[in-house]
Amino acid sequence: MADRNSDVETRTDLEKASGVEIIRSYLKSLPNSPGVYRMINAREDVLYVGKAKNLRKRVTSYTNLIRQSNRLRRMIMETVSMEFVTTHTEAEALLLEANLIKRLAPRYNILLRDDKSFPLILVTDDHQFPQILKHRGAQKRKGTYYGPFASAWAVNETQTFLQRVFLLRTCTDSVFEARTRPCLLYQIKRCSAPCVGRVEEDEYGELVSEARAFLSGRSQEIQQTLAKKMQASSDALEYEEAAQYRDRIQALTRIQAHQDINLVGLEATDVVAIHQVGGQCCIQVFFFRGGHNYGNRAYFPAHTRDETVDAVLEAFLGQFYATTPPPRQILLNIQTPDQSLVEEALSLRADHRVRILVPSRGDKRKLVQHAEVNAREALSRRLSESATQRKLLEGLAQVLELDRIPSRIEVYDNSHVSGTSAVGAMIVAGPEGMTKNAYRKYNIKGAAKVSPNAQGAGLADNGQTPFERSAERGEGYEPGDDYAMMREVLTRRFSRVIKEDPDKDRGHWPDLVLVDGGKGQLGIAREVMAELGIDDVAIAAVAKGPDRNAGRERIFLPGKPPIDLAPRDPVLYFIQRLRDEAHRFAIGTHRSKRGKSTQKSALDEIPGIGAQRKKALLHHFGAVSAISGAGLSDLQAVNGVSAAMANKIYDWFHPDG
Repeated sequence: MADRNSDVETRTDLEKASGVEIIRSYLKSLPNSPGVYRMINAREDVLYVGKAKNLRKRVTSYTNLIRQSNRLRRMIMETVSMEFVTTHTEAEALLLEANLIKRLAPRYNILLRDDKSFPLILVTDDHQFPQILKHRGAQKRKGTYYGPFASAWAVNETQTFLQRVFLLRTCTDSVFEARTRPCLLYQIKRCSAPCVGRVEEDEYGELVSEARAFLSGRSQEIQQTLAKKMQASSDALEYEEAAQYRDRIQALTRIQAHQDINLVGLEATDVVAIHQVGGQCCIQVFFFRGGHNYGNRAYFPAHTRDETVDAVLEAFLGQFYATTPPPRQILLNIQTPDQSLVEEALSLRADHRVRILVPSRGDKRKLVQHAEVNAREALSRRLSESATQRKLLEGLAQVLELDRIPSRIEVYDNSHVSGTSAVGAMIVAGPEGMTKNAYRKYNIKGAAKVSPNAQGAGLADNGQTPFERSAERGEGYEPGDDYAMMREVLTRRFSRVIKEDPDKDRGHWPDLVLVDGGKGQLGIAREVMAELGIDDVAIAAVAKGPDRNAGRERIFLPGKPPIDLAPRDPVLYFIQRLRDEAHRFAIGTHRSKRGKSTQKSALDEIPGIGAQRKKALLHHFGAVSAISGAGLSDLQAVNGVSAAMANKIYDWFHPDG
């Protein structure tokens, strides 16, 4: 026994030493300058991305294992190569580090999982009567962008308010040009109807200027201006016009009253507060723009339990502002290790001075305290939900007689209408609830028919799946064949995970697969697993009870009688929620695909007809039926349609001459 332990210790020491020696081998060529380094394992996965003021000194620290935590020792043991990028300054290194972490998601870094963009409000500049729009994504359209807003709800509320106070249009340019009478928004006093001349261009321009002033934080100035106009209209006995100004002032007053935290003269500011309990952190971000509260959002970065709260906050700032424009001022509730460096890096990114402050008193301190309270409450709710989720997972493992509590559950469902626009959907759930960034959708190709008697076929020598091999042979199935659709989805999913994660150590493999359906779908899932040589993934099928009533579901397991849970069993509710989420995702994907297919027209099939010509033809004639009946001279009258193109369109609709 002693010899065996000695062998294990020696092997471990060699593994550690090999990682240290690999790292040490880079030291001779490393400069004493700022830069970013990446530590890479044998599968060429990036384990860690770090920045350094002095690359050689920072990398040298990894060669002393005694001073490292257990987590870093494991990382050093896995390292087989490193990559380096030098930068001019440490601030540039910090920016590059944040970008690489966001793109590569290394296992040993603190990670910000939620990278959704924030909605904005756009006041356009490319039309004589500007629109006010909700916008998300690249800022390509000409105009002024205001935000960010924490949620779609916050931007929708602000947009509705702007319509009521400033009567700006929200319709598209094509709808604007086609209007012959005012729409409903004019009737309910949320638009000034410039489309039909109910407001002059200069008067509408004044409304736009007032809206811009409000969004820039000059709401008091706007209110005073409206009050003067109301008084002037009243003095001139224009009582209807005075009433309109009164309604706008009241709407403006209501939105100001809704600002629960509002500092007069507060410049563009983000308030960021972190709270940590039990090794988990919540970070709350509040957005203040133009003296208005644009909402808040909670984040739960992924990190190990031994990370300090200030290190988590600093890593969050780098990754969060890698995609979100930094404001001129950021208020924190605690100091970060390299606060001045982060401030310099964000100033470089924003192309303007960014100040990071930790206020100790006054109104700004109250803002930070409010954000910290929200972080504490959000973390408390999450921990409570996690505890409940774990109890449900434990109950599910007990009901299904699983060997362990599942950490990743995959649920599969299909959606189609008589076999058309067929899609498959996979949702993922685990200890943290639904993992929406792991959801996947599959467009059903309908060209697979794998023999149900195949056992352990797995992947062929050429790397093809049974699905791909049968597709080459031209085998297929009838539209609407739910069993074949499920076979296709499962085959594609697990063939891919075999290729991408053969060692099952990247977290891509499920502990449990749930399929929507009864004994037949369970049989299909078992056949696919057998064909691919997978024997360590638990499988179950969930079927609705008689008359498809929710609450009377039956659970089918391989080689066992169906399970009927009590109607009020929490595990049954949990299974229903998983099944309903998969159904919702599948239906939504199907509707999106069906909607895209119905938008196609006969014009899409004519060679040489692109988006611009199609738009011009439809605007000119109004419908495809009118285009098909048009003569050559009528077609040539359309902007962008030459004589040759007119002949091609005419011949397409009149093949017999």
